[in-house]
Amino acid sequence: MPPKRSNTLTEAELRLMKILWQRGESAVADLVSGLPDTAPLAYTSVLTTIRILEKKGFVSHRQDGRAFLYSPCIAEDEAGLSEVRQLLQRFFGNSRERLLLSVLGDDAITPEEIKRLKDAIANAPNEPVEESE
Repeated sequence: MPPKRSNTLTEAELRLMKILWQRGESAVADLVSGLPDTAPLAYTSVLTTIRILEKKGFVSHRQDGRAFLYSPCIAEDEAGLSEVRQLLQRFFGNSRERLLLSVLGDDAITPEEIKRLKDAIANAPNEPVEESE
């Protein structure tokens, strides 16, 4: 049986998505040139990765002459929310409380971050927000 396809982004996929979110529609060569020199990928690796992203539904393409131009199908904030939901499910049993307590227990959290979290909690709506699928 083939492995279950993941809807999360690998590091390489995320690097390409960030370029697409920043630049918009791009050819594979544009994505290759947009990668930082500290983390380059070969053209064929970028092509393989972008095709995987298309199968996952993160990007689509259109043909312009002989070139394929790729565009994001999902907004960056939507992808981030999806990743957080995956994290909640996989590690915290869908408990936002457990996630937040984990973050608060991290020694690296700053007093400014704690204050912003407290403010966000204080200003959160009292009624549950319905999640869209």
